[in-house]
Amino acid sequence: MSHQDYEVSKVEEGEACSRSSSRIPESSSTSWVVELLQKVIAEVLGTYFVMFSGCGSVVVNKIYGSVTFPGICVVWGLIVMVMVYSVGHISGAHFNPAVTITFAIFRRFPFKQVPLYILAQLLGAILASYTLWIIFHVNEESFFGTVPVGSDLQSLWIEIIISFILMFVISGVATDNRAIGELAGIAVGMTIILNVFVAGPVSGASMNPARSIAPAIVMHVYKGLWVYIVGPPIGTILGGAAYNLIRFTDKPLREITRTGSFLKSISRRN
Repeated sequence: MSHQDYEVSKVEEGEACSRSSSRIPESSSTSWVVELLQKVIAEVLGTYFVMFSGCGSVVVNKIYGSVTFPGICVVWGLIVMVMVYSVGHISGAHFNPAVTITFAIFRRFPFKQVPLYILAQLLGAILASYTLWIIFHVNEESFFGTVPVGSDLQSLWIEIIISFILMFVISGVATDNRAIGELAGIAVGMTIILNVFVAGPVSGASMNPARSIAPAIVMHVYKGLWVYIVGPPIGTILGGAAYNLIRFTDKPLREITRTGSFLKSISRRN
């Protein structure tokens, strides 16, 4: 091979390597976009099914009277549990802007994805609300949104407290590796059932801005809506902060209960 041929070969090899290396970031970028798109779609579908089943039980009970209040409580808990197990491994199964914001604040979720998640949750909730409105011809008497029964302030406090409980449980079962992760859906679903039993007759037990905003938009009923936009995020942030206050380590329980390790964890905390 002549010197000139050798130089041409090296140039061609360099160009091939350059083209190959330029493809890697493109492939990686495409993969990231696809993964994010899958998460967003999962949030839309998950929120849609949660709203369709939960609010659907409210509509059916108001029109036909066959579900009863305890039945509504159980439906809300069961549908959240089912969807957590269905798409939790894809999107994290937030279905709730307040939960998404709280996860981001405590560095359990990237801030840059928060707007997309919130839009996905609102879209899913609005689509479900329109579906129910069309199928059941919902009127004002069958409104399936949340409206304060007493004063706005009373409902605000209720929403803050039950949202606090919800996020405290979510933080415990979904973000702490010492918890039994397989039971996360059951724990969250049971918490929602309990919260709806207590707060349902007072505030509607929203715990979720999207759950209240969507029916309000579809039915044009905005009374006390600010309670459900302000209350749940305050409650979830406080609930997440409370759990992080008592979470002094991410180590497994069997490791932190060893005398030396346990004492070191306590000393670092103090």
